[in-house]
Amino acid sequence: MKFRTYGDKSHPSLMLLPGLGVSYELFLPLIERLKDRFFIVAAEVDGFILGENTEFTSIDDQAAQANAYVREHLGGHLDCTYGLSMGGKILSRMMEQGEIVIDHAIMDAAPLLPLPKWLVGPLRYYQCANVWTCYHWTGFWKWMFHSHYFDTLLDECKKVWPYGKGKAVLDGYKDIYTHKLDSIDGPDIHFWYGTKEAFVAKPQAEHLMKLHPETKVEVFKGMNHGQFLMDQPDEVAKRILGLIR
Repeated sequence: MKFRTYGDKSHPSLMLLPGLGVSYELFLPLIERLKDRFFIVAAEVDGFILGENTEFTSIDDQAAQANAYVREHLGGHLDCTYGLSMGGKILSRMMEQGEIVIDHAIMDAAPLLPLPKWLVGPLRYYQCANVWTCYHWTGFWKWMFHSHYFDTLLDECKKVWPYGKGKAVLDGYKDIYTHKLDSIDGPDIHFWYGTKEAFVAKPQAEHLMKLHPETKVEVFKGMNHGQFLMDQPDEVAKRILGLIR
């Protein structure tokens, strides 16, 4: 795992954790809007590091690496952390490990529940084909696999694929969907998702509410997976700023 930093370390801290198959660059529009108000740490997950051939390890290992960074460089404390999809899963495990303090946690469509064992294999290969077509980008495969994505997110997938390739996607997908979040604690936890991904995301939010009834859930009308971040970085920045005022 690698960490890129932006802004003045005297400002409140913000860690950004990207999703499966994309890099920290997904956050660049948001970083541009917040770098004067936060000390930002943008994580690069093993297997999805731009310019380096790395292998995905596990969600728990990525969470442990992120916690270790916070302990070493930020005194064991984060003012705010935002995790998109797999990044939200990593964030949930960071909090479950209980080694650092996170004042405000935002999980954007984080997969917190396992899939049935019989379904994990077929879907991880489906997801690999999905990301493969992001890179090779043929019209037929785009139509076949990308009904729940949109072009900007696919462009991000294309940039990362050459470094971890299918192994990183397959390993990451399997680990994400074979582990259940069993406990979580924090003073301020948020869960976001869009209406177009509600079939998958709503059960995750309901599970989180059972573990932490004070969780604040927001549902964004007409939005797909990751689309709120990509299409409305001004609004995402506004919400994050609102948490630390």
